Amino acid sequence: MKEFNKGTVRSKIKKGDTVVFIAGKEYSRFDNNGKRNPYSGEVMAVDVRKGKVKVAGAAIAKRHRKAVPQMNVEGGIIEMEAWVDISNVSLVDPKTKKPTKIKYETRDGKKVRVAKSGELIPEPPRRVNTKKKASDDETNSDNK
Repeated sequence: MKEFNKGTVRSKIKKGDTVVFIAGKEYSRFDNNGKRNPYSGEVMAVDVRKGKVKVAGAAIAKRHRKAVPQMNVEGGIIEMEAWVDISNVSLVDPKTKKPTKIKYETRDGKKVRVAKSGELIPEPPRRVNTKKKASDDETNSDNK
């Protein structure tokens, strides 16, 4: 049976955004005084098809890895961030530093994200690919 691509699912949370937990295990973190202090951190990855995000330093899972000497892989217990449901996190308002819902508006002809306070949410910085393709090198050498 042939599989069809479902298309792109929109997510208002993007890689590089600062989020705070509003539910789940990381929401119930407590400080030394016994006050609830929900964890906040930067989004490392977003899986929009599954509706999951990875937040730096949150939901740490331990993986037991066996050593493979032939491939120079060390064994041991590795701690890594686990996927968290996107409904458990909320974007941080840049003005109030509290969880907020966001909406899209058109400002100066551009579609931008806006917090409930009216503050513009800056786009996270894009990572530029600095690697050259092999085909680019070949075409450049032909032109010389």
